[in-house]
Amino acid sequence: MPSPSRRVAQAIDALRHGWPVAFEGGPVLLPAETAIAGEASSDRMLISAARAMTLKLANQREAAVPHAPVLIRSGERFSLTEARAVADPALDLANPLKGPFKAETLDWREIAEAALELARIAGILPAFLVDPADAGEAVAMSASDLAQWSDRSALRIATRARLPVAACETAEIVAFRSADDMREHVALVIGAQRGDVVPLVRLHSECLTGDILGSLKCDCGPQLDAALAAMAEEAAQGGWGALLYLRQEGRGIGLVNKLRAYRLQDQGFDTVEANQRLGLPDEARDFPTAARMLDLLGARQVRLMTNNPRKVTALEAAGITVTERVPHQLPDNPHNARYLATKRDKSGHLLR
Repeated sequence: MPSPSRRVAQAIDALRHGWPVAFEGGPVLLPAETAIAGEASSDRMLISAARAMTLKLANQREAAVPHAPVLIRSGERFSLTEARAVADPALDLANPLKGPFKAETLDWREIAEAALELARIAGILPAFLVDPADAGEAVAMSASDLAQWSDRSALRIATRARLPVAACETAEIVAFRSADDMREHVALVIGAQRGDVVPLVRLHSECLTGDILGSLKCDCGPQLDAALAAMAEEAAQGGWGALLYLRQEGRGIGLVNKLRAYRLQDQGFDTVEANQRLGLPDEARDFPTAARMLDLLGARQVRLMTNNPRKVTALEAAGITVTERVPHQLPDNPHNARYLATKRDKSGHLLR
């Protein structure tokens, strides 16, 4: 029998392929977005509280935890086409008259929470047909398996090599890998590591649009460049730094869902509202993984470049001492001013 972490990896692969997942002690769940069983149908769906709020199926107390699960029932069975209209806010204008639906008591909450988290990890919309007919063979797992899959102790250094970069020609890149997680994180070490010097560290979550394509909707690219420049200056003065490049696009919701959020932002929603309208958390990044990377690098104390207090709290909770929070603020532009204001006003980011 596969290990718990291997079962999670298999379930993530199943959701990406549109196959059903069967939770021990609970129902079979078929992902509404990716399902390939064309004849599958059900009278029940599992969605998030934020998405249920959009459909007027959740009260304010439920909506206070946007990623909490909500079970809904329809008077007629959901086809896959109808289920996708419930799942995807991009289809709201084309399908304005959904329902009537009814929210029901959820007797398998732990399983439902695990299913929504599994969908987030897989990068798909968090919506499932519940015990659908004609769904095909399901991949089995337990809700408790996620805890072992999330065990950061499995993360190891896979390899390291010299990597001259524009900021520092003597930089070293270190790659990290876990057996059951396809994400491969890296650290770029600037300067010579010294145990008697606290390094300058930046946790940088992957941003294809900002880091590679030069998007003006965020400040990720400039933050990356400025962090490396600051570390190079540290190295020139005898210190060192490490930029941890974490494979968690879109604050942990994945590239496709991030671009869906961009589309909603074009309709007037801010970043937090857009994520919630998708039924996803506005913050789902895995900072304990960064703590494990620092531990493997031998950096138990750091000077952290961030304006986000959550990063400081997460590292310290995982056993890394943050001796100093180094402000990391860059000028805004007309395209990202609202994004930066939302980070300040709704996500608690500091101005300095």
